[in-house]
Formats: sequence, structure tokens, C-alpha cells
Amino acid sequence: MYNYNNFTDNELFELSQGGDQSAFEEIYKRFSGLLYIYAKKLIKNDEDAQDIVQEVFVYLWNNQKIRLNAQLSAYLYTAVRYKIFDWIDKNKIRTNYATSLRTFIEQGELVTDNYLREKELIAIIEKEVNKLPSKMRQIFEMSRNLHLSQKEIALQLQISDKTVKKQMGNALKILRLKLTSFLTLITLLISLTRF
Repeated sequence: MYNYNNFTDNELFELSQGGDQSAFEEIYKRFSGLLYIYAKKLIKNDEDAQDIVQEVFVYLWNNQKIRLNAQLSAYLYTAVRYKIFDWIDKNKIRTNYATSLRTFIEQGELVTDNYLREKELIAIIEKEVNKLPSKMRQIFEMSRNLHLSQKEIALQLQISDKTVKKQMGNALKILRLKLTSFLTLITLLISLTRF
């Protein structure tokens, strides 16, 4: 039975590479606390710092073909540093993904809400336009859908400009009255969803 306290770090490493679990445990005892402090300084998160150190030791134990070019301590600190770089990259991606997802959801809801409200408003306007008296509806649609002037409408329908103007005024008055309550409700809903 060896007294592992007397071995150098690199001697312990050679023994652990040969499958000596006690040598590995001695390495763990010597370095895990220091590596944890090092990792914690860099990432400021207890659990993640512990996980990183554990991953390095798991890798060290599971890979029996590691060849050291320097001291074991240098190898371990470098391994922790690289694990931290990986951790930072993954968290950056996660953060960027979460941010873009949150933005998409917020903007997506807004776009969808606006689209649905617009479609609903158009449907209500069309419904109310269809309820207008036939001549009034015809004049209104010629003005709004065909973009004809009052004079052009008067010529086509063989009525006076004054009649066209009066019919358009009446149509707008009726639609305004019918749609005011709907628009008030929409405005109220929009203001409530902002909170």
C-alpha cells in the first residue's frame, strides 16, 4: 500500500493512468478545491463551476491515454479554462436564442393581433356597408373601391354631383355611428394588453 501523499503530481497522474483509483483520488483531493475556486472566479456560478471541475476529472479518469507535456497542474487548469470557454459559448447561444425567441414571440403576438383585428374590422365594415340602402351602397363602393370622383360617379349613374355628395355623407355618417362602438372596444382592448 502506497502513501500517496509522498508522490509528486505527475507520479500520481502516471499511476492513475494505469487505473490506480487511490492515486486518482489523491489528485482529486489536491486539485478539486483549487480548480473550483479558479472556475468560480471566471463564471461566478457555484453549480456550473462545480460541474466544470467534475467534467474535467471524469475526463481525466475515463481517458487512460493522456500524455502530459508539462506539469499536471498546468494541464488541469488549462482543461478547466477550455471547459469554461465551452460553457460561455453554450450560454451565449442559449441567451441569444432565448432573446430572439422572446422577441419573436412578443412581435409575433403583436403582428398576429394586429392582423386579426384588421381582418375583423374589414369584415365588420363590409357587413355594415352591405346593410346600406342599395343606391347609397353603390355610390359608396364606387368611391371607395373603384376610387371614382363624385363627378365620375354622377356621370355613370346619371345623377347630380349634389346627390352623390349627400349619399356619401349619409353613408359615412351611418358607418361612423355603427363602427364607433367597435373601435372604442378595440382601443380599450389594445390599451389593456399593453399592461
